Order: sequence, then C-alpha cells, then structure tokens
Amino acid sequence: MIEQELGADLSALTIDPTKLGSAEEKNCEQMFGHIPLPVGLAGPLKITFSNGEEMMVHLPLATTEGALVASVNRGCKVLTLSDGVRTYSERIGITRSICFKILDPKNRIPLQKEIRERSTQWVKTGEETSDHLRITSFDIDEAHEHIFLTLYADTDEAMGMNMITIAAQKIADWMTHTIQGLQTITIAGNVDSDKKPSKRTHEKGRGFSVTAEALFPSSVIKDVLNSTPEQLLQTAHAKLEIGSKIAGAIGANLHAANVIAALYLATGQDAAHVVEVSLADTTVTMDKRGLMISVRLPAILVGVRGGGTSLPAQKQCLQLLLGSGTRNQEPGTGLHPCQQLSEIVGAAVLAGEISLLAAQATQTLAKAHKKLAR
Repeated sequence: MIEQELGADLSALTIDPTKLGSAEEKNCEQMFGHIPLPVGLAGPLKITFSNGEEMMVHLPLATTEGALVASVNRGCKVLTLSDGVRTYSERIGITRSICFKILDPKNRIPLQKEIRERSTQWVKTGEETSDHLRITSFDIDEAHEHIFLTLYADTDEAMGMNMITIAAQKIADWMTHTIQGLQTITIAGNVDSDKKPSKRTHEKGRGFSVTAEALFPSSVIKDVLNSTPEQLLQTAHAKLEIGSKIAGAIGANLHAANVIAALYLATGQDAAHVVEVSLADTTVTMDKRGLMISVRLPAILVGVRGGGTSLPAQKQCLQLLLGSGTRNQEPGTGLHPCQQLSEIVGAAVLAGEISLLAAQATQTLAKAHKKLAR
C-alpha cells in the first residue's frame, strides 16, 4: 500500500517474521519493514569483573562504520595481552523527575518538608505499580515556584524507563490529591536528563556508574600498537585535556559513543541513551610499568529484559555477550546480569579508546579509514 501511494520501492524492507518476533505488537507502531544492520565480532576481551571473577568476552557490534570493528578488535587484543581490563560498578538507579507547581509561594518550605515526611507513603504507592520496582532514594530541587522530585529506582533486570515513568505518574497523582498546594506539571521534568546530556548526570550518575582500567606494558604498546607510552600520553594530553576543555565538553573521551552505539544496537538496548552513556571521561597516566588508562562512564543504562532485548537477533547477541550463548563457558559471572552487562560496556569502551588513541598518535587514522571504509 505504501509503495502504491508513495511510488516508492521498499522491497529491501520486506518483513521476515522469524527475525522480528512480535515487534509490531511491542516495539514499533505502523511497522512496515525492518532494516538489516551489519554485525561484526570483536574479541576475545579478558575482563576481571568487580566481584573478582574473570571472563573472556566476545563483542557483537552492529555498525555501518567501516574500521570500527577492526579498531575495537585491536583494542581487545592489546587489552587481553596486557592481562585484561578490570571493571568496577555502582548501581545508581534509573531516574525520573516529577515537576510540581507551588500554588502558594509562601508554602515552599512546608511543602518540601511534607514531601520528605510522607515519603514512606508515596514510595509505597509508586512501588505498588510493579513487582520489579524498588525506589531507593530521591532528590528535591526547587526553582521558580516549582518543586522537582527526582526518583531513583532499582528495576531488576529491565532498564526500567517505562517502569519508573508509570510509578512517577502514580506518585504524582497521589501527591496532588493528598498534599495541599501542589499541581502536577509533568512527570518528566528534565532534571533526570533522560536522553539528554547534563552536568548533573555527568557528576551524579544514572543507571550504573562504571569504571574500567588497564595497565599497558611498553612492550605490548610497541608490538601491537606500533607506538610508545610517551607518544600515546602526548596525544591523550592534547586531545582529552586541552581539546576537550576548549570545546567545553561534558566528558572527555576519544569515541565512547561509537562502541556504545554498536553494542546497544546489537543487543536491543534503547539507542537514544547513548547520549548519557557517552558522557565518559578517559584518563591516561604514565606508570613505571607502562601506561595506565581508565575510563569512567557515570550513566550506563542497560537491561536484559523488555524493550528490544526480546527480539530474536538481539536476544542472541545479548546471550553471546553475557556468555550464555557459548558452548565452553558457564553463563554469567555471579553478578546481577545488568551489572555484568554494564561492566562489559565499560570494558568495550576502553578497548575502543586505546585503539583510537594509538591510531591518532601514529597518524594512521585516515589510512585505516581509507583502507577499510572506502
């Protein structure tokens, strides 16, 4: 019908039900086709997780950018030869901020006090919307006759944006009916900065905050990256410290978004959250044993249930990434699967960072793209 009405050839978008499952019911309205994305494999990547367990990880990367998979694969090689990457994480929680208008400005302080004092009641109201939701904390901000209540929640194995949004609506309804002097303006007040960059997210975090770090011996840098620690450090200083400062960047990294987007697309994550996840800071320092590189990602939002993770191809990529899709490994690491996934994302970003840093330090970035992407 669309082809007839618009005179368009859409034959390449023909739907294969075995590839999409029930996407037209849960993932996309007015679905008329699907677009195949190339998926490349990088790895193995040796990771020591925050609980001390080690795992060799294979990364499925969905991308149309030639040279990206090759670069991340080189990063995996140099990391594994350097005894792997160590990851650490903290669950901050998914967030949603409700905006209320203060109907009488004189009640500003009493209203904030009442919201805090009655938190047990409204938290219970919100948690009743799902068996998998637990509100862990909250912030209150006040500006221009408005109160912003930001909820933090543990949403189990789901990324949880829908879950926390439904809970926020129930809480907002309860408050406006129970607490005198409040009017609900919106249950998405932008303090949570959902799918938007912000200094608050960069500083306080969202979802999971992850740090990945590794020590690269001089011999490995020379043999695999054709560079030296001094050369990499010089480029990192100019790019990450000086260049990022001139630009006013929120997060100083090489190309974190590249790796995150490829992993998110392959595993059915919400790709728009690449905005927050890429607020990463990469730090490069000299060590007597070689070069120490760490990357801090303050806001990794991932899930292993719900959304696009249930689509057939994405589900298989997710299983491969977490280890349950391989023949010779026991599934998982003992970590919560979302925590494990977030730490893998951090480790993969570090693999991308070291490889691109070397390409830029050795002036081979353009050469690689000319060879692989043209």
